[in-house]
Amino acid sequence: MSLTLISATPSPYARINRIALHLKSIPFTLLNEIPWHKTETQTPQYNPLEKLPVLMFPPEEHRAPIYDSSHIQDFLVTRYADRGPRLVTGEWEADMKLKQVQVLAQGVMDAVVLKFFERARGEEKASREWEGRQDRKILTIADIAVVCAVGFVGFNGALGEGWEGMYPETARYFAVLDGREGGVSGDEAGDV
Repeated sequence: MSLTLISATPSPYARINRIALHLKSIPFTLLNEIPWHKTETQTPQYNPLEKLPVLMFPPEEHRAPIYDSSHIQDFLVTRYADRGPRLVTGEWEADMKLKQVQVLAQGVMDAVVLKFFERARGEEKASREWEGRQDRKILTIADIAVVCAVGFVGFNGALGEGWEGMYPETARYFAVLDGREGGVSGDEAGDV
C-alpha cells in the first residue's frame, strides 16, 4: 500500500508535499477535503489542529499520521533521502539557508491565507489595520525584483507585444503590485 496525503486542492501547503512526493517518485494517494466542512471531513480524526495537509501511512506500518507541511517535508526528505533528488545539500550551513527560505515562503503563504479569511468576514467586519499587517508580510524583495523585471520587459518590448496574454498570471501579479497603494511602482519611487 502507499502513503495517503489529505489535501485541499488549492492548498499551497499540501502542494509543497505533492511536489516532493512526485519528484522523489514516492507512490501516494491524494485525498481532497475541505477541513471546515465539519460533516464531510476526516481531517480532525488525524490532526487535532484540524488543518491540512496530513500524511497517512499504510496500516501495516503502524505509524501515526503526521501533519504540517514542514514536518511532512522533513519526513519525506529524511526518510526517502535515497530516492530522486535529495532536496537538501547535506551541508548544515547550506541546509539552514534552504530552511530559512522555506520558512519565509510559508510565512508569506500564512499571511495570504489569513488575509483570505479576513476578507471572508465581510467588508463591514474586516479590519483594514490587520489586513495591512498581513500585506507587509507578503511584500518581499522578491516581489520588488519581479515588478522591476516585468516592468522592464514591458518597457523595452523584449517579449514583444501581447506578453500579458502569454503569461496572464504574471501580468495580473504585476498589475496588482505595480498599482498598489504606497507600492513599489517606479513612478511612485521616482527614477530609482
